[in-house]
Amino acid sequence: MQKKTLFIGLFLLTGLFAWAQPLTNKKDSKYAFSVVKDVEKTDVKNQHRTGTCWSFSGLSFFESEIMRMGKGKHSLSQMYIVRHTYQDKADRFVRWNGHINFSAGGAFHDVSYVIKNYGIVPFEVYNGLNYGETKHMHGELDKVTKAYVDAVVSNPNRRLSTAWKTGYNGILDAYLGAVPQKFTYQGKEYTPKTYAQSLGINPDDYIELTSYSHQPYYESFVLEVPDNWLHGRVYNVPLEDLKRIAFHALDNNYSIGWAADVGETGFSWKNGLALMPKKSWDEMSKEEKEEVWNSPVAQATITPEMRQEAYDRYETTDDHGMHITGYVKDQNGDRYFIVKNSWGSDSNECDGYLYASEPYFLYKTMDIMIHKDALPKDIRKKLGL
Repeated sequence: MQKKTLFIGLFLLTGLFAWAQPLTNKKDSKYAFSVVKDVEKTDVKNQHRTGTCWSFSGLSFFESEIMRMGKGKHSLSQMYIVRHTYQDKADRFVRWNGHINFSAGGAFHDVSYVIKNYGIVPFEVYNGLNYGETKHMHGELDKVTKAYVDAVVSNPNRRLSTAWKTGYNGILDAYLGAVPQKFTYQGKEYTPKTYAQSLGINPDDYIELTSYSHQPYYESFVLEVPDNWLHGRVYNVPLEDLKRIAFHALDNNYSIGWAADVGETGFSWKNGLALMPKKSWDEMSKEEKEEVWNSPVAQATITPEMRQEAYDRYETTDDHGMHITGYVKDQNGDRYFIVKNSWGSDSNECDGYLYASEPYFLYKTMDIMIHKDALPKDIRKKLGL
């Protein structure tokens, strides 16, 4: 008994020591991060050559939620979500006579929408690789589906046929595979809906939030980005509230779905950082820019006015969905979010992760998804939740 107790004690001590070691963004970098909070999450996945980051990051978020609720570790099918959204997106595109966006892009609420209406399945049941590839590659699929719905909307017969949906779903089946109606997983038989129920997910418990001054605060509105084909609504809060919500959620073991602009000089995947330096990039020399990725610098102060102007002038755009799983502090006490991406675990020196500074988050966030219980009580009351 004493030996066992000693072993456990040494194991815990070793684990705490390893956890306390500073992290960094890349080899030979002077950044030294200490973890403040990091929630449970699944392995990094790879969306490869597809525009389905919203599905990968959205399901990564829900996989963490499942673990938070004590339902175990599950790897869910991103392409099951994609298959159903492509189907419903085509229907809506045709009903709108082609006057809404039809592309590979989507939003976090697309994931909760599919789970609510169609359930979900494990990755091993439906991998969506039915077209002779081992990694996801949707260039051909996206062009074929767009050409198909464009042909339908052109209405060459002067009224739509009764066959177009069958033909379109045939394309999706050919590339992604037919959707399973029943399946056996870990010795139990499920339908997609009963499997979703077994995971404990209630899609109605999840909300999205943003912060823009062109809409009233503490009310919801349809976020005006092209990929919001479902016209999903987000709650609008002041910028200070958005920051408080993010850290309150993480401190209470809730992770965050993060939709952001990644087409910025300050977003560097190879360097494992997303930064908003106080000195503008245009004013920096080449040497100064290199140094930014190797040593902490003073960060900009982000105001609601800066954020709104960047959105209004198309300088902040709806680029990419990711999953925030925690936050760290650097040696100067500045906070950075731990961001899980879907570009593979071997795509940078951070094992598929990124450290995003607090100012970058405040400036370039399009919206976030959280469980409504992750809201501070006063903000939840203001939102009527």
